[in-house]
Amino acid sequence: MKKLYILAAFFIATSCTKALEEDPQGLVIGSEGLSSEAGLEAALTGAYGALMVPWESGFTTVGQIAMCMGADDLTTHPGSNKEDFREFDRFNVSSLNSRMTPIWRGCYKTIQSTTNIINNYQQIKDGNEATIKVIVGEAYFLRGLCYYWLTRSWGEVPIIPSEKYSSEYLSLKKSTPQEVYKVVEADLTKAEELVPNTRRAPGRPNKGSVKALLADVYLTQGGWPIKDQGKYALAASKAKEVIDNKTTYGFDLYMDGFLKIFAGNTKEDVFAFYTRGQWITYNSFYGLSTMPEDEGGWSDFFPELKFFNEFPAGSRKDATFSTSFVVGANTIPWENTTTKHPYYKKFTIQSGTKNTYMSNSPVIMIRYAHVLLIYAEAQARSGAAPDAQAYDALNAVRQRAGLLPVSGLTPADFINAVVDERKWEFAGEWSRWFDLVRLEKVEEANAVKAPGDLTPSGPITKAQYLLPIPGADAQVNPNL
Repeated sequence: MKKLYILAAFFIATSCTKALEEDPQGLVIGSEGLSSEAGLEAALTGAYGALMVPWESGFTTVGQIAMCMGADDLTTHPGSNKEDFREFDRFNVSSLNSRMTPIWRGCYKTIQSTTNIINNYQQIKDGNEATIKVIVGEAYFLRGLCYYWLTRSWGEVPIIPSEKYSSEYLSLKKSTPQEVYKVVEADLTKAEELVPNTRRAPGRPNKGSVKALLADVYLTQGGWPIKDQGKYALAASKAKEVIDNKTTYGFDLYMDGFLKIFAGNTKEDVFAFYTRGQWITYNSFYGLSTMPEDEGGWSDFFPELKFFNEFPAGSRKDATFSTSFVVGANTIPWENTTTKHPYYKKFTIQSGTKNTYMSNSPVIMIRYAHVLLIYAEAQARSGAAPDAQAYDALNAVRQRAGLLPVSGLTPADFINAVVDERKWEFAGEWSRWFDLVRLEKVEEANAVKAPGDLTPSGPITKAQYLLPIPGADAQVNPNL
């Protein structure tokens, strides 16, 4: 068959031969295959597949959780075979750490596939114009999502100008976060124009999903390293568009049990990757990854003790953490496990046998609770005192958690209350790390550890806010 231009081959010479020669069954196709609507759809399937198991596992592994262990809501086993997890938790990440490669390579393969769609869809002569429009909109959305994760995690990263391989890409220079964010904003703005109000299927975005991600992008740029405070007003405005049109988009807080959110398919899902519990596309950080070895689990990740102890008591805490475990004929408290930690109940398989390494639970990337708290924080940071809708947004999340509403706070106290609420609401969901980075509070969050938790290997610097470029790619391209 003709050469296929798979993006990882641009950088990773050691693994490109097989990828370029094998027939991927339509998951990734060259521009010559985009002569029909079906070919376009196949290319989009490949774009999603690169973020799940078919190509690089992407967000369906424990990788993104490992990458965010520098936050105070996640830690790992102090011994065993968890050195690759401990590197993130202790801020001494090697460029050869394999836990970050599913995100790095998955995102770049998706960028290749989506760029292929975006650059070539206009050559299609036959097909449903409305469907093609949606496919292209989803491609823009995925590409924006990928560049967003790449620059938040690695800072300066390459921007790929074409879907077709060129030897020049082996010396491609990195772009600054400011340059990458321009691409992210442009892609999501285009996606917002093209994606309809109703999603085509679970695991696909609708217009509200795009607006929500764009609001998050704006909020992040208000903090480090961009520090453009003008983005806060944009974040508030975009989040408000979602809130004001939540019925149109089918979003709302799910009120029938917090734990059920993580089984998926509720109105709280703004955007999620849906899996099928099979080897070809599964979620592998539910189940054994989040169980203690006392129950036969792997103890890959669990909450830090200080975080758990400070977590506000109530129904949300009960649903977030597992604090007792069945071992043989006995039930033991978390204090008696080998790690002497509680675990994350929200990532325990909600149906069927839980001691399995794969699950059909979706990977929920954005929840409606994110939208509410983005609005509350961004509105309060945009120069005005928090308005009634900002209080309503914050208190809706608090009241679902069984907490009392807040009122009459100073702007600074209100912002702190929102940041704290994000801390508790999204515990373990990799949100906390990115909050600490943008707010420049990584050092503060790691300054005091409870006995029994891992500590940083040395003083934390801004350089450690970002990950090293994966070593195999850096070897191929010295500019990385």
